[in-house]
Amino acid sequence: MTTKLTARETIESARETLLGLSHQIHANPELGYQEKAACASLVQTLRDAGLTVETPYCGLETSFVARAGSGPLHVAICAEYDALPGIGHACGHNIIASAAAGAGIGLAKVADEAGLTVSVIGTPAEEGGGGKIALLARGGFDGVHAAMMVHPAPIDVLMPSILAAQRLDVRYVGKSAHASSFPQLGINAMDAMTIAQVAIGLLRQSMRSSDRVHGIVTDCGDAPNIIPAHSAAQYSIRARTIGELDNIRDKVIKCFEAGAVATGAKLELSSAGTGDPRGGIAYAELNSDESIAGHYKDNAEALGRTFPQMNPRAAAAAGSTDMGNVSLAIPSIHPMIGIDSHPAVNHQPEFTQHCITEAADRAVIDGAIAMAWTAIDCANDAALRKRLLAQTSP
Repeated sequence: MTTKLTARETIESARETLLGLSHQIHANPELGYQEKAACASLVQTLRDAGLTVETPYCGLETSFVARAGSGPLHVAICAEYDALPGIGHACGHNIIASAAAGAGIGLAKVADEAGLTVSVIGTPAEEGGGGKIALLARGGFDGVHAAMMVHPAPIDVLMPSILAAQRLDVRYVGKSAHASSFPQLGINAMDAMTIAQVAIGLLRQSMRSSDRVHGIVTDCGDAPNIIPAHSAAQYSIRARTIGELDNIRDKVIKCFEAGAVATGAKLELSSAGTGDPRGGIAYAELNSDESIAGHYKDNAEALGRTFPQMNPRAAAAAGSTDMGNVSLAIPSIHPMIGIDSHPAVNHQPEFTQHCITEAADRAVIDGAIAMAWTAIDCANDAALRKRLLAQTSP
């Protein structure tokens, strides 16, 4: 109990620093793999608190690892800090980053006493770039026995539904011609895109209720009197598991191929910058560790938080995160921490503004304390500690 009290007091003494960090990151949104200012601020905050910091980490310019302690149980706290295009921190990564830093600062004070090694891992480009997937592949989580983070949402959710996901970049190449005088000489790349979108719409009838397909057209030609020689789109495909994702992705690819067949346009399909749409970055489903989650729940409730019973429609709401990939490799949790934003929800401009409110600031401190306490509980729970130590790290 003494270690928990010390961790809490350490975090609360750093309150102004942590909230200043949250507001600073919020005021300067940076896209994935471009988060230089956020990364630098986090690194400085953790160094000032006495943690040993390595950056860049695993060859990623805007990643870092901050370490403390030398205990046998190695717990990683994941920090995210990239923003969304156009709407800034509408997913509240400023809160995630600052809570992670706070948990690391609190745990650094008690790590050896608690039998812990603590790593705060800066994971860039969660919004589609798969920073955690890159770190996993490069050994960034080697030796870690458990991983955790908190993510802001309208309400607290202990074990959220998280879907597997993959993004596709679509491009059709046709042939331009005068749209009135010589349309027969053209190949309409936008028609190819339209046919694909119609086919995807018809596919929805036979999709599983947990499948999701959604996207935007990013290029549709140059002028209305020119047959479009090029069109482009970005699509996201989601499913309950990686296996189900493979199935629905192949069906969606056939829809895009149908657009090319029908019009004669050339289809160029890729995923995450690769030429193989079946081999790009795929986000996995989340496998929450129930024992670790149970400790987090007790700790969050001790801080006055509650976990409302969700109705089935709300429970079906699910996003995607590269923390899912971490959870399939290492026992992990990814609870949602409420910021009282209703009716605003994640990825809305209104949610952006809620991420620097008094409720959001409370989430930073509560999240930091709850994660620090949960890491300590993982070390103190003999059965859980034994299982985690037996876990083969990636």
